[in-house]
Amino acid sequence: MVKARVLIVDDEPFNIDYLEQELEDYGFDLITAVNGQEALDRVHSESPDLVLLDIMMPIMDGFEVLSRLKTHQETRDIPVIIISANDDLNSVVKCIQMGAEDHLPKPFESTLLHARISASLERKRLHDLQKLYLESLEREMEIGREIQDGFLPAELPGVEGWEIGVLFESAREVAGDFYDVFLMPDGNLACVTGDVCGKGVGAALFMTLFRSLIHARATSHQLSNKKDGAWSTMGENLNDIISFTNHYVAETHVEANMFATVFMGIFNIQDGTLSYINCGNDPAVLIRDGNIIATLPPSGPAIGIIPDAVFTVQQVVMEENDLLAAFSDGIADTLNEDDEPFGSERLFNLLKNNKKTPELLVEEIKEELHQFIGSAEQFDDISLLVVKRGK
Repeated sequence: MVKARVLIVDDEPFNIDYLEQELEDYGFDLITAVNGQEALDRVHSESPDLVLLDIMMPIMDGFEVLSRLKTHQETRDIPVIIISANDDLNSVVKCIQMGAEDHLPKPFESTLLHARISASLERKRLHDLQKLYLESLEREMEIGREIQDGFLPAELPGVEGWEIGVLFESAREVAGDFYDVFLMPDGNLACVTGDVCGKGVGAALFMTLFRSLIHARATSHQLSNKKDGAWSTMGENLNDIISFTNHYVAETHVEANMFATVFMGIFNIQDGTLSYINCGNDPAVLIRDGNIIATLPPSGPAIGIIPDAVFTVQQVVMEENDLLAAFSDGIADTLNEDDEPFGSERLFNLLKNNKKTPELLVEEIKEELHQFIGSAEQFDDISLLVVKRGK
């Protein structure tokens, strides 16, 4: 078992000798310093588990030592017990306010001395265990985030005549929002945005499930097979993908009571036809010549709740230079320092400026959001997918 290291700081040799004699039978590793500067040097070179600190000392007094210890992150958690005379209560109170753990009155009483030191060391041991646990938890969350990032597209597919921009920012270490952009087996372009209910690890786990089911079903050979010599229609494929994902989650994970709002669209890259299903998500918007010419409201419920839910495929046609934006409610619901929401209107006004490429457009929206949030905390995930049909 590792010995606890105790630093005794006192300019009186008698006090140091007395403390060393009283503590030597308790198995501590004892080190000493006779002034404040030497005490700081010992702290940095010896890393004590506890400091017994006198107040009145030459070169640097105990107040300054305590202040420096509590100012620096690497030493602020070392417990400090103030050594003081019985008539020095005001100094003791000041030190406690500065962060000292406890105090020992002079002359020393053996039982009280050991009790104060043991209690402080036990609190430090528990604090160190908690710190290790939190560091381990943070690392686990970071690993989870890295794994989750692997479920999102490493790069966006390049399709001649089409441009894509994505904004994605999680509010926590792991996210419940997700997006995906990929090519279907027939060569058309599929785009997905989703928002899983709840926050934290549970939402993040189901985010990976929903996204994986949609992607796997959409790119499977089952959809790429031809029917009577022709590809299945985009609408048939889309309905199959959403219905399959919904049925699997609702049947297999019914007790979890988790669901996701999803917008999924498949773009015919030749004629600009967009087939889409909106599963309880915020309405996507279609913008032409700086005006919102259509909103794409829900055409079915959120997925993962009703096993045999019915979803309706809708279609719109994107002309040259048209822009489609699909997004989660995290953008409109974002709050600033005054608890004012960013709102849909601000987002729409930015989207109408569609002369920029989608990539530059989402960067502009990102900057506007960050300026709006200021020092407020982002409490919800933010996801935005922008697709533009070129000439």
